[in-house]
Amino acid sequence: QVQLAESGGGSVQTGGSLRLSCAASGSIFMLNFMGWYRQAPGKQRELVATISRSGTTNYADSVKGRFTISRDNAEITVYLQMNSLKPEDTAVYYCTALVMSTLHWGQGTQITVSS
Repeated sequence: QVQLAESGGGSVQTGGSLRLSCAASGSIFMLNFMGWYRQAPGKQRELVATISRSGTTNYADSVKGRFTISRDNAEITVYLQMNSLKPEDTAVYYCTALVMSTLHWGQGTQITVSS
């Protein structure tokens, strides 16, 4: 079993910042990439950012230059620093981790950006 514990969600005004954290535990041998997805009401879940074990990052075009993903391999934690937030960033954000060939998900944390 793999557990992903997310924290850091909340509400902020346009232009504000938030930082999400996700700590992985359990059977995480061969943990590969970790990342964040989000799902807004009525929309499909979409990629936000991922980071590989070696630190290679990948971002959705909509967040490039505003969001930064980082990873602490010692603590097996991934972070998402979100700056210059916009109302369209409002969604439930899910932490994800690829262990062996299985993708695991956190429970999700709500981010609300008001104008």
